[in-house]
Amino acid sequence: MAVMKIKSFCFAVVLFIPLSASAQTADEIVTKVLAARGGVSRIKAVHSQRISGTINFGPGADGPFLVELERPGKMHIEVTVQGQTLVRSYDGKSTGWILNPFIENKTVQPMTAEDISNISDESDFDGPLVDYKQKGNLIALVGKEDVDGKPAYRLKLTNKKGDMRNYFFDAESFRLIKWEGTRKVGDRDVPWESVFHDYREVDGLQFAFEIDSDAPGTGQAQKIIADKIEVNPQIDESHFGKPVAPTGPPADAPGDSPDATPPSSSDKPPSRK
Repeated sequence: MAVMKIKSFCFAVVLFIPLSASAQTADEIVTKVLAARGGVSRIKAVHSQRISGTINFGPGADGPFLVELERPGKMHIEVTVQGQTLVRSYDGKSTGWILNPFIENKTVQPMTAEDISNISDESDFDGPLVDYKQKGNLIALVGKEDVDGKPAYRLKLTNKKGDMRNYFFDAESFRLIKWEGTRKVGDRDVPWESVFHDYREVDGLQFAFEIDSDAPGTGQAQKIIADKIEVNPQIDESHFGKPVAPTGPPADAPGDSPDATPPSSSDKPPSRK
């Protein structure tokens, strides 16, 4: 059975919006993006968020997922494939846990120092554009180009660790249509891209309910379909602590589990990113 790594679900996905045809600055784009998502005040009024639906890594490798987020920075992720569930949780302070039944050590493990260092991106459902300067992010307007036959503006974001990502905003609909960056797969940084569809409004905020992602040239791909997105639900505080491992023997899943990565912050139905 190939190792399935659970890296960030941060189901961290934000709804972004392009600009008018006139020349724009990066700050003007950010202002329009946040206004189109529902406005900074409404975004910051969100205390918690729950997203549930289905994730598909390929034939025979699909199942339900659940993501729960709560200020400040708390996170709980579950992805079930072939009858076995990966769990990832973080208390919003300094401690996180991973339960991965697809590796040899099936006990609950503490997050590594690298996991913890990346967790702020994963658990920030405001997204990197809200207060981006205070977060240490740099944003540049690269230009305007076609994405799947549609004119779009490209923003390049560089975070305080030097990691770069590109965001593409449809010039007419003012929505995020594509994200490009890298994902950690095992010990490798793999180019990754996500395309966003099916935008809907939930409590005055815009979310994409379908996200198609892949690592070009590798055959790795995933599709996320959100069935339900809840804003400000009540979440059991225990969900952000150490998960409980199954007491019985693990089920024997048919065939090999795909060498795929559960959704990351780049893949969450937007209100984020």
